[in-house]
Amino acid sequence: VQLQASGGGLVQAGGSLRLSCAAPGRTFSNYAMGWFRQAPGKEREFLAACSWSGKTTYYSDSVKGRFTISRDNAKNTVYLQMNSLKPEDTAVYFCAARSSKYISDAGGDYDYWGQGAQVTVSS
Repeated sequence: VQLQASGGGLVQAGGSLRLSCAAPGRTFSNYAMGWFRQAPGKEREFLAACSWSGKTTYYSDSVKGRFTISRDNAKNTVYLQMNSLKPEDTAVYFCAARSSKYISDAGGDYDYWGQGAQVTVSS
């Protein structure tokens, strides 16, 4: 599965961005999806995950209430809406697909990864 992330960029603190992750040509609904990020010098961090239907979601404490994961299986796309962005949200953001209908916050449980999208939040 090839995942194509887009929507990153530069935004001021307090602003919003929406990341998209497309999986063209695949039966997208067979996969649980997740978003992770990695800042320079830091380990990869789990952010959010959703089940195959999108009805079950799970967030890390660091983004709960600010970020929203959603998916459109008809478009083979998962989204991460990011609001109230902070400078500490600056990182490369990755989408990932898991060959399961169930969510996970462990990066090792995901089978496919996108190429990453840079998000930079200025103070």
